[in-house]
Amino acid sequence: MTVKNPLDMHLHLRDNEMLNLVAHLSAKDFKAAVIMPNLVPPICDLQALKEYKQRVVNACNDEDFIPLMTLFYKNYNYNFLQEAREHIFAIKLYPAGVTTNSSSGISSFDIDELKETLEAMSELGLPLLVHGETNDFVMDREANFSKIYEKLAKSFPKLKIVMEHITTKRLCELLKDYENLYATVTLHHLILTLDDVLGGKLKPHLFCKPIAKRYEDKEALCELAFSGYEKLMFGSDSAPHPINDKECCGCAAGVFSAPVALPLLCELFQKHSNEANLQKFLSDNACKIHNLSFKKDKIIKLERNKWQVPSKYGDVVPFMADEFLEFKQNYN
Repeated sequence: MTVKNPLDMHLHLRDNEMLNLVAHLSAKDFKAAVIMPNLVPPICDLQALKEYKQRVVNACNDEDFIPLMTLFYKNYNYNFLQEAREHIFAIKLYPAGVTTNSSSGISSFDIDELKETLEAMSELGLPLLVHGETNDFVMDREANFSKIYEKLAKSFPKLKIVMEHITTKRLCELLKDYENLYATVTLHHLILTLDDVLGGKLKPHLFCKPIAKRYEDKEALCELAFSGYEKLMFGSDSAPHPINDKECCGCAAGVFSAPVALPLLCELFQKHSNEANLQKFLSDNACKIHNLSFKKDKIIKLERNKWQVPSKYGDVVPFMADEFLEFKQNYN
């Protein structure tokens, strides 16, 4: 199977040693990726963003790879956003405390408090990327956030809102109800349910937020993805953590899928769909939604060539560690 300009619309690269360990794995497989800003401290100003982008570029060491940078949501004014527009792809909103490094996120979704920033983003054509979870019971957090998505979609009809890494049947349905709502979905949520994470022995390397849900939720995600549904995009949410932060009390949330994303997606779509819909999911939908185009194309060929996923990359355990996969990238 062949993919043209594959895009990862949700990627964590971290910083410093971790950045240097993992960035090249995404850069060699993807034409571009949307880089998350939840560092410590989060990326909230242009100087920090420019410096981080340069570190990403240096770590990727691939002149063809394009990092699409994001700012951590704050109450920005129009003048700041107008200046930032040429440097950023989007703004990422985290509710306070719902996931890794989100303690300084939004604690109130009062429309009047959000109005200045979201109206400015609407006028400037800046997308809003949202980690959509409340702080309720863990299995209900995403579904309960649907009311906030509806409020945002109705209040700011010109704002392009991306529901990040959706995991529930409820948000699959909501996606179809509002013209300005779009979504990303991960590789691991097309494969896992909560049963895989803790149905037998607890598997910390499969623990992520939003947590994997029920079988009917996974089926709804797969139905949209495998059909090539035009409002759904691939976003890996690949989130590396050192093994000591995963295999411990207080396990960090995140699945490190970057090394296996393309081979596994190829395998899934070969079994359940076709190459045309894989192309839509991995690139064409995002290009249409976000008006993306590239001067030089990146073509990735995947061939049947059985290989074993390494047990670790440095001190990070990947998704499907030690498992055998059917497809492998041919970079020649």
